[in-house]
Amino acid sequence: MKLTLEYLQETLKGQFERSLLQELVEVGQYKRAPVGAYLIRPGEYIRSVPFIIRGSVKIMRADQEGREALLYYLGGMDACAMSLTCCLGSRRSEITAQAEEETEMITIPVEKVDEWMCRYSTWKQFVFQTYQKRFDSLLATVDQVVFHKLDERLLAYLQQKGANCQCRTLAITHEQIAQDLATSREVISRLLKQAEKAGLIKLMRNKIELIE
Repeated sequence: MKLTLEYLQETLKGQFERSLLQELVEVGQYKRAPVGAYLIRPGEYIRSVPFIIRGSVKIMRADQEGREALLYYLGGMDACAMSLTCCLGSRRSEITAQAEEETEMITIPVEKVDEWMCRYSTWKQFVFQTYQKRFDSLLATVDQVVFHKLDERLLAYLQQKGANCQCRTLAITHEQIAQDLATSREVISRLLKQAEKAGLIKLMRNKIELIE
């Protein structure tokens, strides 16, 4: 799809001034990522920053042994703070960005990210707000790891996924959850069974239903 000024005005709902939207029309590219598609991989130089219009993208970071842990999610009207940091510093990516559901986005050339910071106050505010949101998300993750047991982290994780997709039934495997929470499938399966006995969830084949 070709970007138009009318589409951006309707979609972004006054978030940026008209002159910035016009530049987005000229340099931005509309893209659609299917479920499971990788937007960014570790070690890659970031040539463009994805600005999420609709959908959900999970951001993960791997340890030295290749095990990945979930850092945070991106949703509508979001950009990845770590992508912004890497492109501004011309560094290789240290994170993985993967579409959790079909995702629509606008990719912005990296050279524009810094240029627009100086020229457009709304873009500068958006970048600062993005950093603040991601910092708050990372603090929440640290709090979960340090102050909460794994069963509490698991329930918080499921609730967050439900909020992201605005649904009560999650299409996800025990293995996927274990990877996101950096633990084993056996541990996750045991905790899920305990949660089901407590009436918090209902387990189905490759699906989990959240109970009010």
